[in-house]
Amino acid sequence: MNPIPSELLPEDHSRTTRLAPSPTGDLHLGNVRSLLLSWALARRLGWRIVLRHEDLDQERSDEGGCDAIEASLEWLGIDWDGPALRQSDDLEPYRAAMARLAAQRLVFASNLSRREIREAVGAPQGEGTVVFSASLRPKDPAAFRFDDQAGNYRLIVEPGPEAIRDELRGEREFDPSEEVGDMIVWTKTGRPSYQLAVVVDDDRQGVTDVIRGDDLLSSAARQQRLRRTLGMNGDLRWWHLPMVHDEHGRRLAKRDGDAGILALRDAGVSADRVVGLVAAWSGLIPEPCDLPASAVPDLVDESVMNTLVERESRTPCRFTQEDDRWLRNIRNIRNK
Repeated sequence: MNPIPSELLPEDHSRTTRLAPSPTGDLHLGNVRSLLLSWALARRLGWRIVLRHEDLDQERSDEGGCDAIEASLEWLGIDWDGPALRQSDDLEPYRAAMARLAAQRLVFASNLSRREIREAVGAPQGEGTVVFSASLRPKDPAAFRFDDQAGNYRLIVEPGPEAIRDELRGEREFDPSEEVGDMIVWTKTGRPSYQLAVVVDDDRQGVTDVIRGDDLLSSAARQQRLRRTLGMNGDLRWWHLPMVHDEHGRRLAKRDGDAGILALRDAGVSADRVVGLVAAWSGLIPEPCDLPASAVPDLVDESVMNTLVERESRTPCRFTQEDDRWLRNIRNIRNK
């Protein structure tokens, strides 16, 4: 069954989703797919779309990266409602959230390094994973404060499962206390952590639906736990999409410059060609063809996205050399 044309659907202005790229490099084709599907579903259903630049990581954020991302989105045909939010412009909302947590004595200062945490716990932990055990919490009551000094502050994370209702994957359960333990909510750079900033911004921007890659599925439980700890109303609706891989099975990343939007644009690839390839990957059209972003909302609905998740749970999407040749309009097997 073909989706109902978007102009025949009632608009739902009570729902808001967000486009939240990090200005740490050029968007790659995996980013584009998640952003395009999020944008298209929202436009189809009449949701509000906000743009947020998550630029708090001073070491990784590129100078001019926010402007470059906006230019890439506009080139692709992806728009948003209202002015974009740049997290680094105003830290007061995050400080206010920390003050609320500190008033409940739920945050504490801790500058233990990853090595020190591993050694103190004395148990093997997964690669790249450092779980801050409750046993490492400071004994001095004076440590349970927030005075806006440059240093790491952690949130007390009590044990217990956090149930996430994902619109595409059903109910999933994670225990943040076992996955990360007491998590960092303020960093030694004098800025909030990613988790705190995202939760605060989703609340102040009125976000109701988060559509993003499934590498962040377990992170949803941490954000939901933090949201509840801050006393925010209502759980978000989560939509976690499969990631795009390269031919070797690695997830596309910003290190893959040749799959970046700016590199493709500089090579003469059109925006319609990029959208057409991503639409074909997503099962919206039977095979790649030039397609404007404006045509995508009428091709997307929840059932299409569910089919995508089911299919790619068996066979992950891969950006192949054949796809790259097609994008660059080089004769290949598809054109024979």
